[in-house]
Amino acid sequence: MAGTTRARRPRAPDSEKLTINLGYVDLGHIDLMIRDGFYANRTDFIRTAVRNQLAQQGDAVRHSIARNQLALGLSHFTQQDLEGARRAGTPLRIQVLGLASIAPEVTPELARDAIVSVQVLGAFHASPAVKLALADRIA
Repeated sequence: MAGTTRARRPRAPDSEKLTINLGYVDLGHIDLMIRDGFYANRTDFIRTAVRNQLAQQGDAVRHSIARNQLALGLSHFTQQDLEGARRAGTPLRIQVLGLASIAPEVTPELARDAIVSVQVLGAFHASPAVKLALADRIA
């Protein structure tokens, strides 16, 4: 029996790695809470702390998102999306809170023709060539 192998489409990560510096006493407090079973690990503690702060400031964040007209969540731009914007003569203003990604097959030339500005609060995924082509348009 012949086996078949299918190439898997690479899965985009659903989070971004951060590095932070904490004082020894704060770190000790976190480790104490982990040891006493309040949290599974340091990452669990930090994620919980971030979510709590975002929830506490939720109204201010929602007003800021609306005021700045940011798309919330994941925004993916395909080659067809950019070609359509170029054809229509209406270049895109990418404004995202979350993740904005541009398909790998998008050329730097198409990106420059179709995108007038990029403002991403979170993460922006695009090929290095596209990021370089848009460098003067990324806020």
